[in-house]
Amino acid sequence: MLRPRQKLGKYTIQKRIAQGGFADVYRAYDTIEGVTVAIKIPQPTILVHRTLDDFLHEVRLTAKLDHPNILPIKNADYIGRQFVIVYPLGEGTLQDKLSGRLPFDAAIDYSEQMLDAVSFAHRKRVLHCDIKPENLILFPGNVLKLTDFGIAKIATRTMTASGSGTVGYVAPEQALGKPSLRSDVFSIGLTIYKMLTNHLPEWPFEWPGPGYENLKRKASPEFIAFIKRSMAVNARKRFANAAEMQAAFHRIKLKARAGARRRAKRPAANGPGEWRLVRHKEFRRHYGKILEAEYQCGKCGGPISERMIACPWCGNEPKTFKGETRFPARCRQCRRGMKLDWLYCPHEYGTAQGPRSDRSYSDKRYTATCANPACRGPLMPFMKYCPWCRTKVRKKWKIKGSLHQCPRCRWGVLKDFWTTCPWCAHRIRR
Repeated sequence: MLRPRQKLGKYTIQKRIAQGGFADVYRAYDTIEGVTVAIKIPQPTILVHRTLDDFLHEVRLTAKLDHPNILPIKNADYIGRQFVIVYPLGEGTLQDKLSGRLPFDAAIDYSEQMLDAVSFAHRKRVLHCDIKPENLILFPGNVLKLTDFGIAKIATRTMTASGSGTVGYVAPEQALGKPSLRSDVFSIGLTIYKMLTNHLPEWPFEWPGPGYENLKRKASPEFIAFIKRSMAVNARKRFANAAEMQAAFHRIKLKARAGARRRAKRPAANGPGEWRLVRHKEFRRHYGKILEAEYQCGKCGGPISERMIACPWCGNEPKTFKGETRFPARCRQCRRGMKLDWLYCPHEYGTAQGPRSDRSYSDKRYTATCANPACRGPLMPFMKYCPWCRTKVRKKWKIKGSLHQCPRCRWGVLKDFWTTCPWCAHRIRR
């Protein structure tokens, strides 16, 4: 592993920004050109047991794919005994964007750019084999570029491989070692589905997948059918290649956008229920962002957050959370969101459910630490239990801008808006 401030030819290493099974990616400063770049370096263990053929293949293949939505290679060379591939440095990956809520129009724009890149590669008879959000780099102006042709194949009449690719985005036939251009179509379909629902369907890829209700609210029927066809388990039912998929996308793109902008008719001014809408709007303006109140109660329609166990407007207490979580995983019991490195659900006392990844994930929402001296794990506001050690949180969470507390749990409430404490379901007296 290279260290910060270490020199590598004309490059000064700043930090490691990605780690893969075959190579690490570093952010570095080019002291000659005066720009920051991304440097891809094969891991030393790979060099011992394998040749550099795969990396040389990636360089030669990418050099032939001159397209505005394919990440170009600035340089590839040996620096001392170290083989390096240098790329322009983006602002992040599409996966980074998917950690939050992605607007529908942005998802359509990214889908179009992704299809432009892959269809160009397919016309050159190049099969990518590893299309996923982590391999889609974002640049200023919401420009998306496809990268990592490390396991790409040149398409022939019969094609065999070792089942390479990223688990989760690999087509069934590719996992069996028989990829085709239709395999990239499947990966594109999964990526679009992930962008629109924030859920990644799992094998056996039954339709409809998780988050389908959210997709129905956003997209037109034609666009849903387009996604369904691209994700068909039977490869023959998919688009033949990305170029055919791109043509279908352009035919329905305007309808897809129109579907996203449909709005329910609002009640007449001063009509029944108008006063509730005014109160909800005022609440969202002052506290919606602080409390992440992005969802609606299924009973009264009031704005609620994922962390609430009861609706503060009507007192409804659903057994499970019904909304589309912004987190990458869910609690098996309450269906609220969880991060991949959490061991326990922070909303209810239960058995261990993780970790689902051996990585640790930082988050700007961490604002406190667990009181358990043996743990001291970071906590997000309104957690009931530590997600690392399951210790009950003793901190009395407050709401910024409000001095009111629930008389039972002593957590912050908004008496000017709510009738029920959303944290313990206690009735609030105004």
